[in-house]
Amino acid sequence: MAERNTHFKDGQLLPFKLAAATEIEAGNMAALNADGYAVMASDTASIVVAGVADETVDNTSGADGDKIIRVRRKKVFKFKNSSTSAVTQAQVGSNVYVEDSETVASATTNSIVAGVCMGVDTDGVWVEIR
Repeated sequence: MAERNTHFKDGQLLPFKLAAATEIEAGNMAALNADGYAVMASDTASIVVAGVADETVDNTSGADGDKIIRVRRKKVFKFKNSSTSAVTQAQVGSNVYVEDSETVASATTNSIVAGVCMGVDTDGVWVEIR
C-alpha cells in the first residue's frame, strides 16, 4: 500500500442538512433524525444529539436538505436543569438525557443521550457533547 492524503475535519463545527419543515435556533441542541437530517433535539425516539446549533436556520418552507445548519460539538455546554427529573451532583460523569432542546434531565421517556454531565450549578448543567 502507498501513502495517501486522507482528508479530515476537526469535527468541532460540522454542517448538517436540515429536515423539511424545521427551524433550529442558535444555542439549542440539534439532533439527527432517523433519515440523517438535523432537527431540534427533543425526547423523541430514534434521534441522536449532534451538538449545539451555531446559528439559526429556518427550513420551515423547505424540503429535506434544502438548507444547511452548522452544529458545534466536542465542547462542554451549559443547559437548563429539568424541574421534574433534575440532574444532581451524583450524576457528574454519567449520561444525561434530552428533555427539550435547552433542558437536560436525569431520566426521560425515550432516554435520548444529550451527553456526559461534567458539573451541576445552581443555574444549569454542564454537558460534554462528543
